[in-house]
Amino acid sequence: MRAAKQEKKRLFSKKEWSWIMYDWANSVYATNIMAAIFPTIFVSVAGAAGDIWWGYATSIATFLVAILAPLLGAVADYKGMKKKLFTAFMLAGVVFTALIAATNNWKIMLIGYIVSRIGFAGSNLFYDSFLTDVTDNDRMDKVSSWGYAMGYIGGSTIPFVLSIVMLLVLGYGSPVAQKFSILITSVWWLIFTVPFLKNVEQTHYIERSADHTAAETFRHIWQTAKDIFRQKGLFLFVVAYFFYIDGVGTIISISTAYGTVLGLGTVGMILALLVTQIVAMPCSIVFPKIAEKLTARRALMSAILVYVLICVVGFYMGFSLEPHQEAYETALQTEFTDVTAAITSDGDPEGLDDLIADCKTAFREKNAAELLASYRTEATDPAQLQVLDAADAFLAKNSSLADAFNHAVSRSSILFWAMAVLVGTVQGGIQAVSRSYFGKLIPKERSNEFFGFFDIFGKFASVLGPFLYSLIGGWTGRSSYGVLCLMALFLVGFFILGGSKKELDALESGK
Repeated sequence: MRAAKQEKKRLFSKKEWSWIMYDWANSVYATNIMAAIFPTIFVSVAGAAGDIWWGYATSIATFLVAILAPLLGAVADYKGMKKKLFTAFMLAGVVFTALIAATNNWKIMLIGYIVSRIGFAGSNLFYDSFLTDVTDNDRMDKVSSWGYAMGYIGGSTIPFVLSIVMLLVLGYGSPVAQKFSILITSVWWLIFTVPFLKNVEQTHYIERSADHTAAETFRHIWQTAKDIFRQKGLFLFVVAYFFYIDGVGTIISISTAYGTVLGLGTVGMILALLVTQIVAMPCSIVFPKIAEKLTARRALMSAILVYVLICVVGFYMGFSLEPHQEAYETALQTEFTDVTAAITSDGDPEGLDDLIADCKTAFREKNAAELLASYRTEATDPAQLQVLDAADAFLAKNSSLADAFNHAVSRSSILFWAMAVLVGTVQGGIQAVSRSYFGKLIPKERSNEFFGFFDIFGKFASVLGPFLYSLIGGWTGRSSYGVLCLMALFLVGFFILGGSKKELDALESGK
């Protein structure tokens, strides 16, 4: 009796906490291996074609998991299979991540990355479906959101910062620092998975018949696909999810590329994205409370509207900067570059190209005149002095143009920070509540099968958004219009959710 009362007082039960901690455990893989650190290490080792091989490897791993997800889900729904498959994929991820650090051969690194990413994505498929085993519908939003929150503040921050510190202290090219950033991923991932392995068990399952065959498994997959299409509410939700989660994924993937095209500072953008992670933690915890008051469907619709606002801010950020950027770049090309080209036509003194690049960079700084003066003290060749004379003349002639451009960059940098904060307020919440809401709509004993199809929508979702961004941006010549068109993805998802209240409410209530 006393134990039951203590359990009620606790924020989460032991198995809920253990489930949540897996997000804390594996999120370091997303930051250190998938996004921030290992890609640059791999490219530096693999050479000029490193980014191409990286793209191929990422596509192969993502495609394989997406295609296999329904089959894996169908197998995992049988009694005793979900935990075994989760453990196998998790260990594959941990071991092959460590393999990356054990070699300097880029081909072995690539194989390690592919297998480890399959392990990461596969374990997450089973992790998501375990949500229906560790909690009930009333607590599902809260537990799911805390998973994302702990992932943001734990795996996405602590080991990531430790890795950055090591790289800064020892130097980015230091093998010790690079291997540390990879090994800490494996160690962190494995240690904090232990509570999950000890305390989380499959409680909803399908009994496997004695004469079970592979054909029966495929019949289950086909039946699940038919069930999704036949149940109108579930079908409408996954279609809405496909569109709005495509927008979410696209904003995550293009943000730094968009900022770079606009000429925003790399360091500032990285810090802003770190702020996104920090803001996302408390907001992910608060979001289920909003879902509880508004209902999960309305909470998702509210988050979608915030993303619409983000698209508007992102559009204005570029739209207000691009004319100044174009005018300045045109002046730079027609005046300074043409003059320096004439200087270098008779030869190419050592360091001249670097000096020209430094001058172009200096033009965009507030203390441009001081920087050019410092370059002059180090110049020794007559051609270098001619370049600096041209640079001084260009700066004097275009000072007002440079000031307007720098002012526009400063304003857009502030807007980028505002976008980072806005994304942080809803990014974790919209993903967490989408996961838990889907968990409420499906049969618990077949959760893995249904989450397998859910995973396909998630994996292939980040296809349409980048295509639209590139198509519209290339067609108009303005990246800002590419960002604006992403609103369409969110609005489609918003109106589908808004128009399917009756079907979704009936499905959630079991009718």
